[in-house]
Amino acid sequence: MKNLVNFFGVFISVFVFSQTRSVKNLPVKSVQNSQVKKPVQTKPNPDLVLLNEDIPVLIPKKKNGNFGYINQKGKFIIQPDYHIAVFFAEDCNLLNSPNEKARKFGTEDYATVEKEKISYRIDKSGKRVYQYKDSDLAKCKSEFKQQLFHAYVLNGFYGIIEDARFKNAADYKDYQIYPQYQYLHILEGDDLTDPMIIALHNDKFGIIDVNNRIIVPFEYEDIKRNFSWKLGKMFEVSKDGIHYYYIDADNKAY
Repeated sequence: MKNLVNFFGVFISVFVFSQTRSVKNLPVKSVQNSQVKKPVQTKPNPDLVLLNEDIPVLIPKKKNGNFGYINQKGKFIIQPDYHIAVFFAEDCNLLNSPNEKARKFGTEDYATVEKEKISYRIDKSGKRVYQYKDSDLAKCKSEFKQQLFHAYVLNGFYGIIEDARFKNAADYKDYQIYPQYQYLHILEGDDLTDPMIIALHNDKFGIIDVNNRIIVPFEYEDIKRNFSWKLGKMFEVSKDGIHYYYIDADNKAY
């Protein structure tokens, strides 16, 4: 009987041991991995096409007396509903606002528009996300950048001089562009060494660079002297002096 008890004791020990080994060898599922969700990828907006990387994806456009925004294919993405609409760009006054919640609306993801004398910031879907408040605006100091080139008038004609090397008005070689135009205006931009210049020749406006290379042909009645080149690398032009629109540096109209 004693031997029989010992036999069953050994049998039970072997059985338990074998079950323990089999449990340890079972694959364990990772609960953590099973609960991880893949990040949802937002699909790019097919209307915000980028055909020209040098200009904004959305461009102000006037229609029936109001401004909206078109994409680079010319389709209105934000309907013309505003008296004023400028390029999507930073607003320093909001970026440095004493109201922390307003600062995010000062980034280049938003544009400033005006309707019925009320100014807003809108996003690229056209949604009004912020209404300007005087109390939210900081006072930004404008960063002064000394221009390298200036217009120079000689005998009633305009030319361009480089301040650092211009000494003798009688010396043809001292001029960057010898005076030969009816009018010249250097546009503000980020590249001081290669600014864009509005020029008037034979009563028509065009754009030249400091090497007197024609960028935009002389075919316009007017080209506005504003910040469109600095903000959007575009020029605001008109062929009749009434209807204005934007062109890029390749003279493509939008």
